[in-house]
Amino acid sequence: MYVNLQNQTLDKAREEVTKLYGNRLRLRVCGIYSEKDRLLMVRHRGIGPTDTFWCPPGGGAQFGENAHEALVREFKEETGLDIAVGELLFVNEFMQPPLHALELFFAVKATGGQIRQGSDPEMSLDGQIIEEVRLMSFEEIKSYPPEEVHTLFQRCRSIKDVFELTGYLKQ
Repeated sequence: MYVNLQNQTLDKAREEVTKLYGNRLRLRVCGIYSEKDRLLMVRHRGIGPTDTFWCPPGGGAQFGENAHEALVREFKEETGLDIAVGELLFVNEFMQPPLHALELFFAVKATGGQIRQGSDPEMSLDGQIIEEVRLMSFEEIKSYPPEEVHTLFQRCRSIKDVFELTGYLKQ
C-alpha cells in the first residue's frame, strides 16, 4: 500500500509538471549560490527518466516581473534564502520533452534567511515536486548519473568552472 501511495504521488507530480510547464517554451531564472566550496541544489521529483532531478534553485518569471525580481521570489519560495542577484553568468536552453525552457543563470549572494526545503505555490499540496534543498560538494553532484543533474554540470570539472560558464549553452 505504501509503494502504491508513493506511485500515486509521483504520478500526480508528473501530471502537474506537464500541465503547468509542459509543451510550451518557458523563461526560467536560476541562481548559482555557493558556500564553503558547495553549491545550493534543489532535488525535484517527477522530472526526467528516473524522476529525480538536481538543479540550482530557480523558476519561471511571471508576466510583469523582471528577471531579478523573479529570481529573488523563486529563491525565497524554494530555499528560504533572501538573495542579492549578481551578474548574468550564462544562458542555457533546457530541452527534455515535454519541458523546454530558456534559463538565465545569475550569480547570487545570500542576504538573509536560512536554507530550508520550500515549495512551489502554483502546485497543489499533493503535487509538490521539491523533495530536498541542500548544499552539495561538486564531487557529490557529479556522483549522480548525468540524467539526474542539470546538464550544465556536464560542462564543468569544478565549482569554479560553473562560475566561468558564459554565453549561450547549446544542448
